[in-house]
Amino acid sequence: MPSAQTFETPVSPVTITSGNGPIVLGMPHTGTWLPEEILNKLNTNGKKLADTDWHIDQLYTGLLPDVTIVKANFHRYVIDANRDPSGISLYPGQNTTGLCPLTDFNNQPIYQDDYEPDEAEIENRRLNFHAPYHAALQTELERVRDLHGAAILYDCHSIRSTIPFLFDGLLPEFNIGTNNGETCDGVIEKSVWSICNNAAEYSTVLNARFKGGWTTRHYGQPHNNIHAIQMELAQRTHLKAETLPFDYDKESAAILRPYLKNILMKLTELVETKQLGS
Repeated sequence: MPSAQTFETPVSPVTITSGNGPIVLGMPHTGTWLPEEILNKLNTNGKKLADTDWHIDQLYTGLLPDVTIVKANFHRYVIDANRDPSGISLYPGQNTTGLCPLTDFNNQPIYQDDYEPDEAEIENRRLNFHAPYHAALQTELERVRDLHGAAILYDCHSIRSTIPFLFDGLLPEFNIGTNNGETCDGVIEKSVWSICNNAAEYSTVLNARFKGGWTTRHYGQPHNNIHAIQMELAQRTHLKAETLPFDYDKESAAILRPYLKNILMKLTELVETKQLGS
């Protein structure tokens, strides 16, 4: 195993906001920071950071009191915190990006020639970034479960509405993932689906192109009283445009945020009223 590389990290890999409620918000892809030694290896296309989950932290701010948030501050081009650390694909046979992406969501290279990370560098990135994020997430989920008897991980994501390399056509606004119902109690899936499906402004799918990433699949263990659900939002719900500079649209977000708040409040109620596993 390679020795751990020392990265210049003026920014902590993870920010933890510890609340006493039963919900944990995971944010693996909203970070935009890269160490200089990685940033300098990217090409012009890579430096656009176009595959960021833009403004997800801002979108969810203030929706639920006393919520726990675990946010990766590093960009997914450093290492993808929502991929299996072994590098195994979550979607065999489908186009996707890897643990340390070499291309963007349009299948275009993000590194300068001859600067792609080798296996040793990928392992060092895993140790320095992926592992600390998931250690924090595991600790917070167990702490919340011990407080309430159950914890729900709500994994927060967004993606551009149209990416032909990854999916056909226009992505629905709400994309709910539970790995076909395996990662949470059925009442959680049903409740989130109901709120989204009744939102007249938006379209909703369940376990379609996005069934839940490694985070949802890894931590979603209903038998251990930790439940997980992923929400992938099409970025037209809260961005002025899905191109640089990817500005936040307060007016669009103001329409979306009440639905997100209703989801989080309902999930809180399910735990507090002991409706899980009944």
